Amino acid sequence: MTTAALVLAAGGGTRFTGGEHKLTVPFRGRPLYQHALQSAIDAGLDEVIVVVGAIELDVPAGVTVVRNENWRAGQATSLAAGLAAAEVHDAVVVGLADQPAVPADAWRLVAGATQRPVAVATYDGRRANPVRLAREIWPLLPRDGDEGARVLIRRRPELVIEVPCPGHPGDIDTQEDLATWN
Repeated sequence: MTTAALVLAAGGGTRFTGGEHKLTVPFRGRPLYQHALQSAIDAGLDEVIVVVGAIELDVPAGVTVVRNENWRAGQATSLAAGLAAAEVHDAVVVGLADQPAVPADAWRLVAGATQRPVAVATYDGRRANPVRLAREIWPLLPRDGDEGARVLIRRRPELVIEVPCPGHPGDIDTQEDLATWN
């Protein structure tokens, strides 16, 4: 069984004000997206895929970059683009590029939770990313709109297992978030 890490990094970051896209702003000494990407790489899964759209990102050799031309239509389109690129795998673990405090251990723990087709990281009992999606449920996921797996998780709770994880799922959406976390 193979599993890919899938980092969603295609959005426009419209809530983040300033002259720079939020994923490229400095965060603890390097661009924000690099923290999430490095955690995905360090998790040691079979492949790392990054879905880009609004901006291009500089990624290390060996990382698969997928361009979502339809990124404005919502996060579900990025998830669909990533799943298409992951078609050789049995599962994906999906995380967001604007969540810098989700460590590699969270990616690994979620990837290893194969008891149900969907595994969701929890942090102090709160569900967040990353999320493991087994191939068998990919056809049940939305293909457009601004929600990815959350729709399925709400509608089909019997498919879901929760996985307690270290780290913090806070995402950087605004200048205020950046100031708080940086």
